[in-house]
Amino acid sequence: DEIVGGHEAQPHSHPYMAYLKIGDFACGGFLVAPDWVMTAAHCLGNTTVILGAHDIDEPERTQQVRGVLEYHPHPEYNPMTKSNDILLLKARQTRGSTTLNDYVKTVPLPKTRSDLPTGTKCVIAGWGKIDDNRVTSKLFETKVSVYSRRKCIQFYPHLDTGMVCAGSFHELKDSSQGDSGGPLVCNKVAQGIVSFGYNAPPGVYARISNYLPWIRRTLRE
Repeated sequence: DEIVGGHEAQPHSHPYMAYLKIGDFACGGFLVAPDWVMTAAHCLGNTTVILGAHDIDEPERTQQVRGVLEYHPHPEYNPMTKSNDILLLKARQTRGSTTLNDYVKTVPLPKTRSDLPTGTKCVIAGWGKIDDNRVTSKLFETKVSVYSRRKCIQFYPHLDTGMVCAGSFHELKDSSQGDSGGPLVCNKVAQGIVSFGYNAPPGVYARISNYLPWIRRTLRE
């Protein structure tokens, strides 16, 4: 899970980001409602959620640490093809609900099911490897653009309508993706979830707009 060619984010400039500790590995995630975190289904495991973090190795005052009460992976998630790679976590209410503030905010989800136009500029953020031998504990970010479905199928023949591709067009090393489970944010809306392909461009993301009915049902439960 790496962001290559990215740079350290301005602290707390992505206040929707969640760091998910899952046993001995980690994923990214993002806050979509006060007690709900969205991530990738392949990140399913016994999870601790850290909100409001910039440097996850420091006990920052801004951090809110939460357990998970409910796990809702998409019922049709396929670990082989990574189709429907989307998971909603309901955070446990310790001492009341998640406190929304300057460091912890939700990110809007798409309102319609329409496809993202090719070339849309987006940003990904995450904690993880900066390159092959350097791991960062601070949040990094990088800019990517949406690929056309036609171009992406050349890399990934099994691409389906629940997936969208993005990467950088200039340099290959620029296109590696953020932490698994982190959001693809375009025009301040979360449009994708880092799913696979982050070692070689372009990266493939679960396309959030494809899952709006399931998301709405799950959040209502």
